[in-house]
Amino acid sequence: MTNSPRSSSDGEGQPVSVLYIDDDDGLARLVQKYLRRHGYRVETALSGTEGLGKLAAGRFDVVAVDHFMPGEDGLQLLKRLAKLPEPPPAIYVTASDEGRIAVAALKHGAVDYVIKDVQGAFLDLLDRAIRQAVEQTTARRAREEAERALRESRDRLELLLAQKTALLQEVNHRVANSLQLISSLIGIQAARIADSDTRDALHLVRERVQAVMLVHRRLYTSDEVGLVEIDKYLQAMAEELQASALAVEQRHRIVVDAEPLKVAPDKAVSVGVIVNELITNALKYAFPQGQDGTIRVTLSRPSDGEAVLAVEDDGVGYPVGTDAPKGTGLGGLIMGAMAKTLNGAVERQPSETGARIVLTFPAG
Repeated sequence: MTNSPRSSSDGEGQPVSVLYIDDDDGLARLVQKYLRRHGYRVETALSGTEGLGKLAAGRFDVVAVDHFMPGEDGLQLLKRLAKLPEPPPAIYVTASDEGRIAVAALKHGAVDYVIKDVQGAFLDLLDRAIRQAVEQTTARRAREEAERALRESRDRLELLLAQKTALLQEVNHRVANSLQLISSLIGIQAARIADSDTRDALHLVRERVQAVMLVHRRLYTSDEVGLVEIDKYLQAMAEELQASALAVEQRHRIVVDAEPLKVAPDKAVSVGVIVNELITNALKYAFPQGQDGTIRVTLSRPSDGEAVLAVEDDGVGYPVGTDAPKGTGLGGLIMGAMAKTLNGAVERQPSETGARIVLTFPAG
């Protein structure tokens, strides 16, 4: 027989505690003596009932169960052990070398089995089986602890993410409300100004503020506060500008045909300001003398890394000899600044009727 000093302590450096259940008192004492000599803490029980009592009264790392016992054999005892809240791993000990008994023991929850022999070699096998059972239990507990820690960490991260999302939504809500207040104040001021040019300028400022406000409103109502669905944003902007145009009896149609695309909020603001400038300019200059027309906004992604946004109308187009629509030039400066923040470019493209302005920018 060989010594196995590693088997005498558990994963925490404490002596491994073993309960050996066998109705043969002489053999039980022999097993106890052998295992104690190898550093185990060993107790014995001469029946299943006595063994269950000791299990209920104390903590054991491993229990070894004999097969043949009066009144209740080892298989029946394994069934009762399995019903305990946290049963220790069980090793089945039998004098029979019949494979069916070993299979039955494993099916009933035993982690290993050892066959007795008259020479006593099974003591060394029992020692090895105990060591393996302890190692497996230690590994299982370590895995369960790691999984528990991982679940707790994941739960904490989910909670922090939910709190961050709620905070960002609240921030966007407050920003949207503040921008709405600014927009309303600008509208009130514009209504009190007699000079038409100044009043029109204030209305343009108000529309630019509303374009930014719309981004924060969508962020507040979205579950994905870090991204804006630019296609839906453009549709909402078109609806607001359409309503404003109808309010002053401009019956032009604003049509949006945009592929799905999500961008960061700062990009959405820049895109929104540019589109607002182009639509506003088209409403103001493309359809003189009460002429009805259509303003079309399209967004496409011809390649994975690029987005192309076009605003075109079927109006009168640019004045002869110019490359830009009418206006003070401030709108062009604003669009140029916004395009720069997008790492994009705004350019006029040929159109059979009216005007066509295209914004190209990285989609990522």
